[in-house]
Amino acid sequence: MPVIRLLPPELINQIAAGEVIERPSSVVKELVENSLDAGASRIEVDIEAGGARLIRVRDDGGGIHLDELPLAVASHATSKIGSFDDLEHVASMGFRGEALASVSSVSRFALTSRVRGEEGAFRIEVDGGKLQAARPAQHPQGTSVEVHDLFYNVPARRKFMRAERTEFAHIDDLLKSLALARDSVEFRLSHNGKPVRVWKAARDEQAALQRVAEVLGEEFPAQSLRIDHAMAGLRLSGWVGLPTASRAQADSQYFYVNGRLVRDRIVAHAVRQAYADVLFHGRHAAFVLYLELDPAGVDVNVHPAKHEVRFREQRLVHDFLFRTLHEALAQTRAGLNTLPTTAPMSVSGESYAVPASSPSSASAWPSQFSQNRLSLGVRDAPLAGYAALFGESSAPSVAHVPMPAMEEGETPPLGFAIAQLKSIFVLAENAHGLVLVDMHAAHERITYEKLKSGRVGSNLRSQMLLVPLSVAVSAKEAAAAEEHAEALAEWGLELSRSGPATIVVRRIPALLEGADVGQLSRDVLSELAQHGSSRRLQELENELLSTMACHGSVRAGRRLTIPEMNALLREMEATERSGQCNHGRPTWVQLSVAELDKLFMRGR
Repeated sequence: MPVIRLLPPELINQIAAGEVIERPSSVVKELVENSLDAGASRIEVDIEAGGARLIRVRDDGGGIHLDELPLAVASHATSKIGSFDDLEHVASMGFRGEALASVSSVSRFALTSRVRGEEGAFRIEVDGGKLQAARPAQHPQGTSVEVHDLFYNVPARRKFMRAERTEFAHIDDLLKSLALARDSVEFRLSHNGKPVRVWKAARDEQAALQRVAEVLGEEFPAQSLRIDHAMAGLRLSGWVGLPTASRAQADSQYFYVNGRLVRDRIVAHAVRQAYADVLFHGRHAAFVLYLELDPAGVDVNVHPAKHEVRFREQRLVHDFLFRTLHEALAQTRAGLNTLPTTAPMSVSGESYAVPASSPSSASAWPSQFSQNRLSLGVRDAPLAGYAALFGESSAPSVAHVPMPAMEEGETPPLGFAIAQLKSIFVLAENAHGLVLVDMHAAHERITYEKLKSGRVGSNLRSQMLLVPLSVAVSAKEAAAAEEHAEALAEWGLELSRSGPATIVVRRIPALLEGADVGQLSRDVLSELAQHGSSRRLQELENELLSTMACHGSVRAGRRLTIPEMNALLREMEATERSGQCNHGRPTWVQLSVAELDKLFMRGR
């Protein structure tokens, strides 16, 4: 057997480099985060050959004292933590103290720094892990780090580097995420001597939103909701994209925990559930969100590159994120999202902002339409089925909804109906131009929301299985069935643990008769075991209510009168999530007068 021996420091650092330095962008991440921790207000990043030839990061931060320069490139030497208690309350971007030692072990490395108030700067160089003595240098206040010939002494790693354009694209994406994390810091990026990006420091919220627009696209501010909500020591702020502004890829999702960009399954699950009722299948939401909490409530020391975190109160964080986003998205109503200006909207006692459309209110209507009725209600069969499951008293009243009055002369957000096209679309005129409404999709959402609201607070009927079903699950899922038995019973699902890894299903919600009971139970318990909560039962019920709403809504091909069209528009303005149908498709489109002018080349 080989003898046990200590590894040489150079090999230790190269092994550490293999953990944290995947490619040039990994080096940029470590260096820029160090600059942020140093209190920099301006950071310049110069790249050559995609980072293979040179990575230079220059900042105006606090600088490093002469006697600390050798320690800066030593393994596990840091100014950011000094005790286990500090590790439990990490507030800095970096804290392990291995970044510069790892980078300098696989490159030709130089560090030049000048401390605030000092007359001169000093420079140290490291070549393949060998430190040279410090010498005087010229440099303004702050620090510059130069990384030449990355992986020159590790040929196997250098072979895995991609083309110059690909490596620089990763660096560019990284700088975008860091620029969103710290909008008060100016960032500059150049490649091969040519300026590529300049993000000026943001001094107010409008400037911060402009930086978001530079990263996510100029159209994002007009298609997003502003969120700022605090509860139970947690605060969530930022912007979430409207469902109609979804993307084919999840490439515009930025989530920060105490200023650190993370990819966390708890966060991803909560966001996905919040959008579940409004997002078209296969589409992805766009968002920039910032979660703030006590550093003691999150463990950032679970991944070498610090991409992941672990929340100490996972269920609390998950439920807070889901409810905040779910309620914000619920307040999106047709007609309230047409202009890029913002107006406050109250959700659960907090202030949200949505793009406003006109001075008129969605809850007040012209007197000439105050007596109209929406007589497009769901058919008898779906309502009868609903009553059978929830009880006669809880069946929602969908038809014959009276419209409140508003002052003469005001125009509601969706305007007034002027015609029907092919018995499919309603055409209306509002303050901005032409509105086109898919009448089936719109009425489907209205009916669906009424069915859901009618279910709330009703006595959910359950059905006893003729023969109890034994289901094999994991030990963790069996424990979840035992722990959450009362909560499951409230949803009409009666489970009991019958062994270390088995459960018995005795009762299911009547609404889900015919479902795969075994798979349903496993899905619910898997979510409970992972996240401490599950919405699988509610999601399945919503799917059935969505089907009922689809079959019970006005169909394409039906001729509507002008009063019926106006009544539909008013209901859309008053219904949550009415910008999308139950399947995530848009229910209406706005064409401004300027857009119509462009179609006909007016003014050219």
